[in-house]
Amino acid sequence: MQTTTVKLVIFDCDGVLIDSEVLSMEAWQEILADYNISLSKQFFIAHFLGKSVEHVEKILKTDFCFKLTDVVKKNFHALLYEKFEHSLRRTPGINNVLANLDARRIPYCVATSSSPERTTKALKSTGLFSYFEGRIFTRSMVENGKPAPDLFLHAAATMGIKPENCLVIEDSQPGLAAAVAAKMSCLHFTGGAHLHNDIKADIPNDSKSLNSWDEIHSLLPDIFDARKINE
Repeated sequence: MQTTTVKLVIFDCDGVLIDSEVLSMEAWQEILADYNISLSKQFFIAHFLGKSVEHVEKILKTDFCFKLTDVVKKNFHALLYEKFEHSLRRTPGINNVLANLDARRIPYCVATSSSPERTTKALKSTGLFSYFEGRIFTRSMVENGKPAPDLFLHAAATMGIKPENCLVIEDSQPGLAAAVAAKMSCLHFTGGAHLHNDIKADIPNDSKSLNSWDEIHSLLPDIFDARKINE
């Protein structure tokens, strides 16, 4: 990856900016348990991670013959937002990364499979909303979600940057596949709690794994320096 060509950094939200995927998994497990459906961590990572609610709905219908009704979705989001209020945290070190980008005047945005409401709630709960206000791109804005490239291409076009000058940072296989399809450079972020001591997403051949935000300074010396900026 030619770091000198990066003119836009596109962050995924859940599991990258915020440590939300464990909370999402717990909420699904608790909701589905009421219907005698047991959801393992491995199944969640393989079939729910990085996917939209529409995709989750199809998986539940196909694999469990379960219809995800509006009531169930409402209960899930109510439980998830309650968990956000009490337990949601930023991924450690993300403020330092954003501060470095701001200092170097490198634009960045967020492109997520989550809904606008959930994304706004999550970013506000963790104090990150001000960084991304006006630069939030969600699944609802495009025809096809990840792993299709639509969302990343839409974000890049809106920000006025060519795809080949974008760097995507993702935690999920669908997100990484979407970046490759968009012909963008990508990093696989594995610093979220949901990927600790577990099977990681498949990594494209030309991408690198990022185990924590501290590692980004050595991976991308032309964008970031090693100077620490207090959060």
